[in-house]
Amino acid sequence: MSWVAILMGSESDWPTMQSTTSVLEALQIKFEVKVTSAHRTPAATQEFVADAEARGCRVFICAAGMAAHLAGAVAAHTQRPVIGVPIDSGPLQGFDALLSTAQMPGGIPVATVAVGKAGAKNAGYLAAQVLATADDALHERVVADRAANRDKVAAQDASVQASLKE
Repeated sequence: MSWVAILMGSESDWPTMQSTTSVLEALQIKFEVKVTSAHRTPAATQEFVADAEARGCRVFICAAGMAAHLAGAVAAHTQRPVIGVPIDSGPLQGFDALLSTAQMPGGIPVATVAVGKAGAKNAGYLAAQVLATADDALHERVVADRAANRDKVAAQDASVQASLKE
């Protein structure tokens, strides 16, 4: 069974990353969440990545703020896709985390999403799309979710248009 690992540099990242778990839950994707640090617990991070791979993890999502080296540290230890979520913290409100996550050396890619909760949500969707390339049932759930989002926007537009006619 394929699943997604969500790693966070600290517990303070959890409120943001709940946007990721909400998406994965809605799409019925198994996941694990772990707090581990590229700087404070590098050996434990490396051990978790190796163990997760051995247990069937197919995608890693890594969230960190400021220096934001977690995604890069994970990518250095796996050939599985790594999605980096820059956390909007610190004096630069996530701009530093965005650059740290996106600026990886050639050959060690990290797919980087937007800063903060929107990025965390998109990380869940991107992981689902990666997994859906080999899972037709999941692909259909992703397609249905996209259609539901489209229908929600259409309903909102209808509501606004109706209010204009009043």
